[in-house]
Parts: sequence; C-alpha cells; structure tokens
Amino acid sequence: MNAMNPILEVEQLSLGTRSNKTLVSDVSLKVAAGESIGLVGESGSGKSLTLRSIIGLLPSGIEQVGGTIRLDGRGAMIFQDPVRALDPLCPVIKQLAEVVYYRQKVSRKASRTIALELIEMLGLPDSLKQKDRYPHQLSGGQCQRIVIAMALACKPNLLLCDEPTTALDVTVQRQILGLITSLQKELGYAVIFVTHNLAIASSMCSRLIVMKEGRIVEQGDTFSVLQRPQHPYTQMLINSVLPLPDFERRADQ
Repeated sequence: MNAMNPILEVEQLSLGTRSNKTLVSDVSLKVAAGESIGLVGESGSGKSLTLRSIIGLLPSGIEQVGGTIRLDGRGAMIFQDPVRALDPLCPVIKQLAEVVYYRQKVSRKASRTIALELIEMLGLPDSLKQKDRYPHQLSGGQCQRIVIAMALACKPNLLLCDEPTTALDVTVQRQILGLITSLQKELGYAVIFVTHNLAIASSMCSRLIVMKEGRIVEQGDTFSVLQRPQHPYTQMLINSVLPLPDFERRADQ
C-alpha cells in the first residue's frame, strides 16, 4: 500500500445515536489506489455503518460524533439487497441512464448510450437494449449487476461493497464476486468489501480488518491474519469457517 498517499484515510471515526449510544469507536484505516480491503466481523460489529459513513449514507438517527474521513476521489456503493436498492416503479435501464446523466454530466442521449455499454460490460441480456424491464422482471443476479453498473457509472476511485452477495444463491455469488474482481483489474478502483464470511474476504482481499462491537481488534495482510491471528475473536472467526468434507478419505474407507 502507498501509505504516503492513500485515496481513503479514516482517523478515529466514532458513530453514535442521538441518545448518545456509541455504535462505532475510534476506527482508523487507510486504503491505497487499487487495493482490496476486507472488513470482517459478525452482524452488529459496525462494518456496514463504517462503510456508510464513508459515503455519507448513515441511517436516520445515527451520526458521526468523532474523527475524520478523507476520500481523495469518487466513492460508490453496492448494497446487499439489489432489489431494494432499485426503484420498483422505474425500468432498470432508465434508472441506470439517470445515474450516468447526473454523475457524468453528459446529454440524455449519451447517458443512454453509456448505460447500454455498461450492461454489455456486465453481461446482462441483449434483450434489455430493445425492451427495458422493471426490477421485479429480472433475477436477483441480474438486479445486482444493474446495481454494480450504477456504481461504475459514478466512475469511482473507491468501490464500497456491503455484503453484495448475501441475497444471492451460491452459484450467482461466485459470478458476482468474479465480476467485481475482474472489473477492478480492468478499471483500477480500490475496494472495501464488507462481509461476515471470512472465506469470501480472504479470497478477494489483500488485507483484512477485523471488527468486533464497533472497534477494530486486528488488521494486517490476509495471509498473516489467517495464519497468525493475534486476537481471540479473529481466531473464533477462522474456526467458524466450515471445512470441506474429505471425500477421498471416505472413498477409501
């Protein structure tokens, strides 16, 4: 990581409710251009709130009560529920074209052309070019690809992924994860990938940051964290990953 010029620098971030309940405490992290960071921990550990604070989308009633966030460039976010992230009353290509229009400051005609180029890049059906559809007329995987296209339409330097495969089946999960990784190599954006699944984070990310109860308890390069975890909570997360059955041994018995 280029520690001298990170594209994202979060220092001692604290988030709380209006009733003074602290939800995230003294979180500090840096992300370099093109880097992949895994933010891992169980539900309620503060991962998603940390992500939302970076892009300024904290839920109502929660606010930043301390620390600083500096993002050098554009950020965009992929949400975990693709269907809820889309307007159910608006066709998807029209939605995507609107994002292009407002974020890239191009004409309406150019915004539709760019939108169609994005759906082709993301492997969506060619039929969408002839007949637009509503979110409920697409599969979960197709909706997630539309959401990814919307994020890429912002031309982000940093892509924030909030458990983007949770609502998808295993086969589609693999496709979406592969898509995010391949597009990162092609377009060069950095990624913060929020997940409770340590196996997914370790396969995608060069560094891991482990959160528990709103605090960072451990961070480091992926190999070191997995091979030599320093915190008992990290060890618990590693031990909770179910091993694959030893089919060869079973066949020999």
